[in-house]
Amino acid sequence: MTEEQKPKPNYLWSMFTMRCPRCRRGDMFKNSNPYKKLKLSSILDMHERCPVCNQKFDLEPGFWYGTGYVSYALVVLFSAITFVAWWIIIGISADDNRVLFWLLFNAVLIVILQPWFMRFSRVVYLNFFVKYNENYDKEEGKTFDY
Repeated sequence: MTEEQKPKPNYLWSMFTMRCPRCRRGDMFKNSNPYKKLKLSSILDMHERCPVCNQKFDLEPGFWYGTGYVSYALVVLFSAITFVAWWIIIGISADDNRVLFWLLFNAVLIVILQPWFMRFSRVVYLNFFVKYNENYDKEEGKTFDY
């Protein structure tokens, strides 16, 4: 398949596989699996630039502080989804401890999924600022520090 025939990468696929928002092909993180090395210092190890299109990931000093808000919103959305699913499947009652069981279940899931939430919040946050460019390969020699 030639370069011209390559299909346009899907937006959601590129986000969930944590790809560069500019080309949707290059990996953002050095290790694709956050659970492979359960070392907290290496969970967020990112490439400085996209290996495919040379897009800089750390746009300015302190750029990633905004991901805390994105991560919070993702966890609240996840909690709402698990609450509705619990309500539909098991039910909610004031007469027993089903709500407390949901709280415990939800808390355990959030702790287990936290490395993924942290990485995904970086992907979502970077997608706010860097837009897809299907002609990234024709712009040779540019550094894209914006």
